Amino acid sequence: MTDAAQIIATAHLLADAARHETLRLFRTPSLHPDNKAASGFDPVTEADRASERAMRALLAQHRPDDAILGEEYGSSAGRSGLTWVLDPIDGTRAFISGATSWGVLISVTDENGPIYGLIDQPYIGERFEGGFGQSRMSGPRGEAGLATRRGVTLDGATLMSTYPEVGTAEEYARFRKVADKVQLTRYGLDCYAYALLAAGQIDLVIEAGLQSYDVCAPIAVIEAAGGVVTDWQGGPAHEGGRIIAAGSPELHAQALALLQN
Repeated sequence: MTDAAQIIATAHLLADAARHETLRLFRTPSLHPDNKAASGFDPVTEADRASERAMRALLAQHRPDDAILGEEYGSSAGRSGLTWVLDPIDGTRAFISGATSWGVLISVTDENGPIYGLIDQPYIGERFEGGFGQSRMSGPRGEAGLATRRGVTLDGATLMSTYPEVGTAEEYARFRKVADKVQLTRYGLDCYAYALLAAGQIDLVIEAGLQSYDVCAPIAVIEAAGGVVTDWQGGPAHEGGRIIAAGSPELHAQALALLQN
């Protein structure tokens, strides 16, 4: 088995384990979120922790030389030059609300950024992956290739973001410059919005205040499907912050010009 094939196989093992741990508590009365924030509300649950623990245990068995960066348990050093970036539940607020826009994010990065990524929605049973020549999804309707939507101009585009507030007041004002030009803006889909972009269902995702574990898997999946993901300056986005993802280079350029103006 080549290293790429083993990475892909391991990623699916991790996603299967995370499905088991997250579904065990999803929509159950035993789910009791804790608050990680000193002020405000930043929930975490035993499902988040158990999901990441299960994935880390598998990596220790199958990829012991790789580093790990996870949302709940931080960084573990490696010596292979590769890092697994894990978000055991992206969208914990949706998870504790019983909504299905949350997902498990798994990616592998090298010194230049993501080389493979996987977005998994356990309750719906959909999985999106990209990298190493792969660009596909599987779900209740079987398997299908992924391809972003092309030929869409800004006035015909669908834009998504997790929060209407987007970020700071200044970031929100810049976001509105794009939102005011598109055909449709929708909110609240967490990582699932990036999966929909890769599947050609929507055209833009614009967000701010993200971490690397929020974006590395979506970047790999979207780029493999033909899309573009950068920060708001047009540079690499894998370290998080302000993110713009688009289905085509042309649409990305249109939206980016408004964000920067």
